[in-house]
Amino acid sequence: MTKIHLETYGQGKPIVLVHGWAMHTGIWREFAQQLALNCRVICIDLPGHGQSGKIDSFTLERISAELVNAVPDEGCCWLGWSLGTTVVLDIASRYPERVSSLILLAGNPSFTQIAQWPGTDVRLLDDFAGNLSKNCQATLLRFLSLQIADSPDYKALLKRLKTAVFEHDAPDSETLQGGLEILKQEDLRPALSKLTVPVSAILGSRDTLVPVAVGQQMQQLLPSMEVNIIDKAGHVPFLSHQQVVLAIISCFMEQQHE
Repeated sequence: MTKIHLETYGQGKPIVLVHGWAMHTGIWREFAQQLALNCRVICIDLPGHGQSGKIDSFTLERISAELVNAVPDEGCCWLGWSLGTTVVLDIASRYPERVSSLILLAGNPSFTQIAQWPGTDVRLLDDFAGNLSKNCQATLLRFLSLQIADSPDYKALLKRLKTAVFEHDAPDSETLQGGLEILKQEDLRPALSKLTVPVSAILGSRDTLVPVAVGQQMQQLLPSMEVNIIDKAGHVPFLSHQQVVLAIISCFMEQQHE
């Protein structure tokens, strides 16, 4: 069995945080500790990221199986950020008994732009991948720093980003390429449309990777889902607009347990 690294904070209703591409649980730490004032927060490293062991095939099916096997055997709220959104949608589809609700944070069930669906231009991902192959951590830091550039506390946020990004070595190229292939190829819109659990989406109005227009499109697929747009937020709203995101999540989780 692959070693999957977890960090757990707080007590109460469980919520599992699944990070984005090329990152690890360190990106969540301060946010998770604040969220843990009201629930039990489980931060999990994707296989081949942070302190989790590598898997031989970085596919959604394998990733979902590894994560589900690593967390408590109960229905949890699963929160996915960016690539993590794709993962938690897949988990909800394959293991519905393990999912009590979903939070899609700066995520898109079809990450790249296709037909009439808003998304990222696949050429941007290819360019990003090319730069990452030269210096993964520096490229990742540059990208994330652009997403918080308009924040009034930019310097403090940038310091936290640096600490998180450089806390662990970057995933190897095979794992990174596998993650990119998931973002380019996977379409979880059918999975989203079939969900019967409560779902909340949190999007940033200035996110350059996940167009804010995707919120309305997702709601058309699943009319019961709630969509929250955070003004002036980019792709890392849990850092740039931490209190707003915490309030949205806390409200959503309380509604599920009234």
